[in-house]
Amino acid sequence: MKLNRSTDMALRIAMLTAAAPARTTVDELATQLALPRSHVAKVVQRLQRIGVLVTIRGRSGGVAFAERAGQLTVGHVVRAFEGDDEVVACEQPACPLVAGCRLRGELRRAQAAFLAVLDGVRLGDLVDGPTGPLLLTLGAPPAHR
Repeated sequence: MKLNRSTDMALRIAMLTAAAPARTTVDELATQLALPRSHVAKVVQRLQRIGVLVTIRGRSGGVAFAERAGQLTVGHVVRAFEGDDEVVACEQPACPLVAGCRLRGELRRAQAAFLAVLDGVRLGDLVDGPTGPLLLTLGAPPAHR
């Protein structure tokens, strides 16, 4: 299963904000992750709606990882961004094999297994160990020797 670009961006933004010790801005996130600012802004809004991020408006505002977001799962984010659509659309156009096809059921089972694995991974787990500090170096200018 391939995740769409918005889901990929959402997971990377969640990881980066989880690792960050302070608020950040949409511009900083876009720079650090080398992503278009307009896309980052849309993804940040959606992450805020599902409880992953907190956004504060105004001059000293910014974006921060929500207090309890570390307990949310990767599966939660994937479902919020991908929806509940099946891997294949057997009805559009209508497949002549649909009445006797076993593939659709197996693909549903595979998708459920994929999401079950992601349901076992908390967002907070993604930044444990060396990952968190490494994330904070993204977009930083290279160190001069």
